[in-house]
Amino acid sequence: MNNSENILEIILKEEQSMTDKQKKILIAAIDAFSEKGYAATSTSEIAKMAGVAEGTIFRHYKTKKDLLLTLLSPLLSTLIAPRVIKDFDKVLNVSHPNFEDFLRAIVKNRMEFLQKNNTLFKILIQEIPFHDDLRETFKSQIAVKIFGRFQEIMESYSEKEEIISIPSLSSVRLTVTSIFGYFLARHILLPEIKWDDEEEIERTIQFILYGLKPRE
Repeated sequence: MNNSENILEIILKEEQSMTDKQKKILIAAIDAFSEKGYAATSTSEIAKMAGVAEGTIFRHYKTKKDLLLTLLSPLLSTLIAPRVIKDFDKVLNVSHPNFEDFLRAIVKNRMEFLQKNNTLFKILIQEIPFHDDLRETFKSQIAVKIFGRFQEIMESYSEKEEIISIPSLSSVRLTVTSIFGYFLARHILLPEIKWDDEEEIERTIQFILYGLKPRE
C-alpha cells in the first residue's frame, strides 16, 4: 500500500460515505499536491490522474481549496496531532542525563517520524504558510501543546548551565528549525542530491550543540 492509500484510509474514517470516484480524486490530489504543490496543480490534472471528468470534482468539492481542506483537515486532527504529540512525548517525558543525550533523542525521533510521513508533510509544509485556517489548526492542535513542554525542558538545561542563558522560546526555535531545516532540504528543496543522512544528522546535532553551548 502506498502513501496515498495510507492517507486515504485515515480520511475515510472521517468521511465514511465517500464514493469510489471521490476516493480516486483524493488519491490523485494527494499525489499531485505532493509532487507539484497546490498552486501549480490544476483540477483538470487531478481529474485526468483520477480517470474522471473535471466536472465530477466540482460536483463533490466546490473549489480546489475545498478539496485541499478535505485532505488536510482530518489528517491534522486524526493523524498528525495525536501521533506527533504521542511520539514526541516518548522523548519529552523521559529524563535525559544531559542536553546532548536529549538532543540526540529528539533528532532521531523527529527524523524517523518525518521520513515515515514524508508525503503528508510535503503537502503540509507547502500549504500551511498560505492558508490561515490550516495554520491556526496546526498551531492549536500541535504547536501550543508541544512548545510549552519543550520550553520547560530547555529552561532546565539552561539552569544547569548546559546551554546558554537565552529565552527558552528562542532555544526551542533554534533547535527545531535546525532539525526541520535538514528535512526540508533533504526531502523538498534538494531531494536530487545524494545525501549522507548519518553524517548530515550528526552535523546538525553538532551545530546545535555548539550554538547553544555556554561560553567560558
